[in-house]
Amino acid sequence: MPAIRSSYTDSLFFFGKNTPQQLTAVYGSPLYVYNENILRRSCREMRGLSTHPGFRVTYSTKANSNPSLLRIIREEGCLVDAMSPGELRMNLNAGFLPEQILYVCNNVAEAELKNAVDYGLLVSVDSLAQLDLFGRVNRGGRVMLRFNPGIGAGHHKKVITAGKAAKFGIAPGELDEARVLLAKHNLALVGLNQHIGSLFMEPGGYLDAMDRLLAFAAALRPEEFAQLAILDFGGGFGIPYHKFENEARLDMAALGRGIHERISAFAAQKGYTGCFYVEPGRYIVAECGLLLGTVHAVKSHAGRRFVGTDLGFNTLMRPVLYNSHHDIEIYRAGGKSAAETLPQTVVGNICENGDMLADNRALPEIRIGDLLGVLDAGAYGFAMCSNYNLRLRPAEVLICADGSYRLIRRRDSLDDLVRNVDV
Repeated sequence: MPAIRSSYTDSLFFFGKNTPQQLTAVYGSPLYVYNENILRRSCREMRGLSTHPGFRVTYSTKANSNPSLLRIIREEGCLVDAMSPGELRMNLNAGFLPEQILYVCNNVAEAELKNAVDYGLLVSVDSLAQLDLFGRVNRGGRVMLRFNPGIGAGHHKKVITAGKAAKFGIAPGELDEARVLLAKHNLALVGLNQHIGSLFMEPGGYLDAMDRLLAFAAALRPEEFAQLAILDFGGGFGIPYHKFENEARLDMAALGRGIHERISAFAAQKGYTGCFYVEPGRYIVAECGLLLGTVHAVKSHAGRRFVGTDLGFNTLMRPVLYNSHHDIEIYRAGGKSAAETLPQTVVGNICENGDMLADNRALPEIRIGDLLGVLDAGAYGFAMCSNYNLRLRPAEVLICADGSYRLIRRRDSLDDLVRNVDV
């Protein structure tokens, strides 16, 4: 399509039979756009990591909870996890059955645990205090324990979810105390899980953490091991956010070999007949999503060129929260591909100086009226949207497998802002 910088989405036929201009003309700007074919491909890639009969892929709803996307993920044979009553509601709405939903929570109230139990969900708890509370709610029931393997990985300290500084999980040294609580409440320990962090790009750390969980399971007492039905290794599979710099992808073939070899050997050696879970969230949905926005102002100040857009951090929080990089494409009616670049700082419309998508980044010259496409926004994009500054959350549109499009979430209205106040 005529554009200034669009080679990545062009190569994927991302917008199907449409242009960014056509989509924003119908649904406004900003606008989240998702591609069904890319989403299905990612699901199949994850499910192809192992052919072991007990291998399962459990999608982490927190990455993107749009029910239309959840239905596609369900159709592709994935299970799902939830960590709140809201996520549970969305999963059920998308057609997942209770036995297909794993409830992975931390630091929650008794009422929330009871709600999960009432729906017949298997619940994972990650502290001794929560285990004791869960036992009071569900005496004689089944439970999973989340362990902290002592090693973490991730693109930012805020997303490393294991190790000494992490709030998650029971330390292996607390197992005896956990046993006391399990016996106190007559609970059956049917699963172990862990999560080391988010956005790892090398398989080694994940495979090392797998080894630790497998060793921990193997060291359980025979009567405890016999009850195990699920060993869940967590997620955190990364995607390359620096597309225009040809960042290397996570070696999924090597990761898949490592996963398959470990679970196959463990099952054969220990006589384990249960399931092995992985929990990808980002990897499944990140690359299927893109955020469109409009340039409304350009100015130079103190030697910097600022590009002002309607893409405030209320629409995409990751750059502000984690200093995350998202590649940016530039769409202009009648435009031609441009290779020459200049440093530009792309900012939003929120009343915060940190409201920045790209800091002094080399990009082709951006002009007022251009549309920008923020790549890899399918994970933790709309999921982290807010109405800060009372801005309206954008609509979401799905590019269907045949190249057509359909609305899967309408844009907020001003009425939505006042719907729940003064009641």
